[in-house]
Amino acid sequence: MLHLVLVEPEIPANTGNVARTCAVTGCALHLVHPLGFSVDDKHLKRAGLDYWHMLQVYHHNSIESLWEDNPLARFWYVETSGQRYYANVDYQDGDFLVFGKETTGLRPEILTRCVESVIRIPILPQARSLNLSNAVALVTFEALRQLNFPGMA
Repeated sequence: MLHLVLVEPEIPANTGNVARTCAVTGCALHLVHPLGFSVDDKHLKRAGLDYWHMLQVYHHNSIESLWEDNPLARFWYVETSGQRYYANVDYQDGDFLVFGKETTGLRPEILTRCVESVIRIPILPQARSLNLSNAVALVTFEALRQLNFPGMA
């Protein structure tokens, strides 16, 4: 199983879309607080449709608590500053794919923790970034492809 981590997400529809991606792929969703919305938000629920019962959601008070709860895990931090492309990583079962908030991405102190684990999606130089839920889907499906789409038909 892969673990998809959203650090301080701000837009409920993006989180709902990621939740749906998790539900249909068997990935776990980790939400690192504070969130920019309530988990009862109607836009969050609508974006996730009726898949919420298929989903494992974990809440963490901070990125540090996520690290403490998973000390042996491999973490990949998806950010525009990454030196390695997301497709040039050998993903493993149990990996954590970490994505930052929509407006600012991941905080510098998170990125300096493991510079070699920061990966990026190539985009045009004049563009700022890809939509969060699209970025999550792109990286997740590359990792799942490498793992031969475990449990998926």
